[in-house]
Amino acid sequence: MATLVMASLRARRLCCTCASSRGSSGRGAGRQAATEGNRLSKVLAAMGVASRRASEALIFDGVVTVNGEVVTTPQLRVDPRKDKIRVRGKTLAATPPRSVYYALNKPKGYLCSNKSDTSSGKLVMDLFEERFEKEEERRKKKGESVGARPRLFTVGRLDVATTGLLLVTNDGQWAQKISHPSNGLTKEYIVTAAHKTTKAQLSKVAEGAEFDGTRITPVAVAPLLDSAEKIRIVVNEGKYHEVRILVENAGINLKNLKRVRVGGFRMPRNLKVGQVMNLNSKEKAMVLDKRLQSLPD
Repeated sequence: MATLVMASLRARRLCCTCASSRGSSGRGAGRQAATEGNRLSKVLAAMGVASRRASEALIFDGVVTVNGEVVTTPQLRVDPRKDKIRVRGKTLAATPPRSVYYALNKPKGYLCSNKSDTSSGKLVMDLFEERFEKEEERRKKKGESVGARPRLFTVGRLDVATTGLLLVTNDGQWAQKISHPSNGLTKEYIVTAAHKTTKAQLSKVAEGAEFDGTRITPVAVAPLLDSAEKIRIVVNEGKYHEVRILVENAGINLKNLKRVRVGGFRMPRNLKVGQVMNLNSKEKAMVLDKRLQSLPD
């Protein structure tokens, strides 16, 4: 496959060299190209396919083609104006789409997945269908061009039983800034227990827990003054099920789990469950502002 890809790109004067396959799976030959274009993973992120890291995973999985050939090397330099790039059979536009930024109050029972063949049925992206349909109808009435819908994806995930703040965008680079641990953005959750919590249980949550060979420790743990059953927990990365593990390890019977803040952006109280709001430039910047991450009074 490496030879085929090299042959298809030689016409564009891309100098590719074969490299070793990724890991022990034997999939994908690496190539380093000339100075034309940008890295394939960066292009996918800029085109709103996914975050940079998720775009690399798609490439490694062999679902990305360039000029008809499968490419499994994120470093390959491409130019979407010249190269025909496909992801899972869908052709990318030659120019980046308009970037969009949304905050969703995720309901319980919805999956953070873009796959349409999931057996679960309800997907977070389904909540955007009506919004897009109304916008397209409005444009048609005004005689404006409808254009293609943006390729949306969630910034991180909430499990199917967790509700609350979920950021959705088509800007892969913005998503990467939020998700990467080195940027120090925290996530805040409200835990509702099925019973009153004790000081000993709160101390146990604060101590952290072992999970999959790693010690996970919250940034902050505090009871809510208006309810003996509610706890505020702040974590760094918000790893999958991290908060649930911390709570269960402390012997707390979890009733509900809701995320209320990502970085410096706190979900507005008037954003109802299942509703979506557009983030303006100020709100978008708030997400990345670590100075706004303090707990509310």
